[in-house]
Amino acid sequence: MGLQGVKAVFFDLDNTLVDTAAAGRLAREEVINVLQSKHHCDEREAHMICDKVQEKLLKECHDPAKTCITDLRISHWEEAIQETKGGEANRNLAAECYFLWKTTRLQHLTLTEDTRRMLTKLRKMVRLLLLTNGDKQTQREKIEACACQPYFDAIVIGGEQKEEKPAPSIFHHCCDLLGVQPWECVMVGDSLDTDIQGGLNAELFQNMDHKMNANFETDKRISIDDVPIYSGNIESKKC
Repeated sequence: MGLQGVKAVFFDLDNTLVDTAAAGRLAREEVINVLQSKHHCDEREAHMICDKVQEKLLKECHDPAKTCITDLRISHWEEAIQETKGGEANRNLAAECYFLWKTTRLQHLTLTEDTRRMLTKLRKMVRLLLLTNGDKQTQREKIEACACQPYFDAIVIGGEQKEEKPAPSIFHHCCDLLGVQPWECVMVGDSLDTDIQGGLNAELFQNMDHKMNANFETDKRISIDDVPIYSGNIESKKC
């Protein structure tokens, strides 16, 4: 991808710069192991609990004015355990599962060396901004975990704004932060519905639909002048 006319690049976080899906799978396996070894769940029950939690995460509607994200997600685990095993609710077990899942996932959210080098080189040529949807506490914890702050001129979290991607307003806010015009910016993300459609809504210069694995590769290595475009439709929920 040539950079002629581009002054800023906006990057999504989850499943773009960091492999959140893979980190979540590893976290899930940790919880399954603990449920089986410590809490006398059989394999089917342990998997079913985690499946139910994942369903709740994908349907999650969080109002930070009413409840904190920690309490909400412990409730997801509490409900999933009770729905699977029956009996009385077990808030303590739910909290143990949630914090194990959360801690393990954060431990595996890392920027690869290739990604760090790419961002370092790219920042010498254009301004960089991290633009991610999601709950502000959850996304700030991910950003802290992967230590990506030094690579960006600004960081914008949807949960801290009036509107999230794909609303044009959040993209225009990003442009204002960097002192650039929409047509001078590129959006790089994994979701057609939020990243790419949002960039189109905001009339950005160009949008890249990016699905990257842990090595930040698609068909070939990402470089400053060559950003391969993923041709599929990736649906991402920032949870």
